[in-house]
Amino acid sequence: MSAIDISDVTKRYGTETALDGLTLTVEEGEVYGFLGPNGAGKSTTINLVLDFVRPTTGDVRVFGLDARASSLEIRSRAGILPEGAEPYARLTGRQHVAFAIESKGVDDDPDALLERVGLADAADRKAGGYSKGMAQRLMLATTLVGEPDLLILDEPSTGLDPNGAREMREIVREENDRGATVVFSSHVLGQVEAICDRVGILRDGELVAEDTVAGLRDSIPNRTRLRVFLDRIPTDPSAALEAVESIDGVSSVSPDDRTLVVTCENHAKTTVLHTVEDFGVTVEDFETDDASLEDLFAAYTTDSADSAEVGR
Repeated sequence: MSAIDISDVTKRYGTETALDGLTLTVEEGEVYGFLGPNGAGKSTTINLVLDFVRPTTGDVRVFGLDARASSLEIRSRAGILPEGAEPYARLTGRQHVAFAIESKGVDDDPDALLERVGLADAADRKAGGYSKGMAQRLMLATTLVGEPDLLILDEPSTGLDPNGAREMREIVREENDRGATVVFSSHVLGQVEAICDRVGILRDGELVAEDTVAGLRDSIPNRTRLRVFLDRIPTDPSAALEAVESIDGVSSVSPDDRTLVVTCENHAKTTVLHTVEDFGVTVEDFETDDASLEDLFAAYTTDSADSAEVGR
């Protein structure tokens, strides 16, 4: 059974269309990365799943249940960490988790949950004195109450330092190993790449790509990142950059002191090297790597996506 089935959903707010014929499936037991620029429709999609808003047309089902008719049951099976969620300043960490436990009618141990997210020593402190990272850890603890079947995590690493982000990823993996389905939305694309089984990219209310990260890379197989290491900065760096940018197959050029980072198709690499040397500098070395998730995201969500011949 699919965890989430969104079928041909359109959502309009007056004359504005937030989602346009969206069809999306999240399988039970997978970690699904949900990406898109601001205004793409990610929050609307999440709100449809939880019946906070309703589709203008189309159907939304969660664990086979109609999202409208069975919204309370669906929410009882879900743990939700919305973007920008903040704790109540006057309540302690333990009180927050205890309230979430009482609300769900389960018998979890609040101290065990706080220890799991690294807040055992701050359990009796009022949340108003927490740092941003501590507040995010606390909200994650309340999300885990009741071992939910579905976790919806919207920007879960907000405010976390690198260690906190790593610990958050470990918790997501543990929850997934337990059997939970996870929908994971983040602007930190490295987080998504590190943890998600599949990725869906939303643009202007439409799903423009959906696959594993490797599969998305295969859909634009000629795109690579070329780093060119120079012996010195060209005498006329602006002209050199303009010349490289004008090469057929080059999509972006970023200078970094004596290094050029060029995103291009494979056939353009040799031309890039020769063009740079035409400006009187020596290429000391160069290296290439596969397109990162950031490159893929840009390819699918910018105005150049159509010209990049990416798969849809």
